[in-house]
Amino acid sequence: MDNLLDLSDSLYLDILDFAHTTPHWFQKLAEVWTELGLLLFGVLFIAGWWRMRRGSDDAMALALLAPLATAFGYVVSEGLKSLVDEERPCRAMTGAPSPLVDCPAPGDWSFPSNHSAIAGAAALALALSWRGIVWLTAPMALLMAFSRVFVGVHYPHDVTVGLLAGGIIAYVVMKAARRPVVALVDSARSSRSSAVVWCVGRGPRGRASARPGGARHGAY
Repeated sequence: MDNLLDLSDSLYLDILDFAHTTPHWFQKLAEVWTELGLLLFGVLFIAGWWRMRRGSDDAMALALLAPLATAFGYVVSEGLKSLVDEERPCRAMTGAPSPLVDCPAPGDWSFPSNHSAIAGAAALALALSWRGIVWLTAPMALLMAFSRVFVGVHYPHDVTVGLLAGGIIAYVVMKAARRPVVALVDSARSSRSSAVVWCVGRGPRGRASARPGGARHGAY
């Protein structure tokens, strides 16, 4: 374990040294991405929910579960932080290059990285709910994790564990809650409340009933 932590320390210094050799605009881009990436995941959650309003009950259930599973990933990560109490490298490592951003306040612990946990959970949850999007979400999550080391506020082992923990928690939540949420979506789509139906969409049945003469097809 000590060898792994020493390797993480060494990688942190190498990455931060490299960060200081990059152009100023690139450093700013990395700084912005550490926060913007989270916003983009939120946009993808909304887009996934919207496109599944005409999808099956199962597809809508997964789209609704994706942000919930991500939230669980964050909660678990935050719980681990309070148990481990690892100091940020930008304070703990004497003689290290200065971080590119302000070092988080004392008490804002380093292990694991919440940003990475959210990114890992979001990437996996979206991949489970939106076929083919893993080719976008996986690189986004990896870049998010790397950016946290690049700007100097996390060790490599912080972001690695964050990604893995977030992804595992998201997978468990998506699988465990899938069946009851499918039943909930099916019930909501049969609701007499137009607001409830709008939230979950009418699904494929809505498209069929909207066709001219659609209600008469079963009589023939």
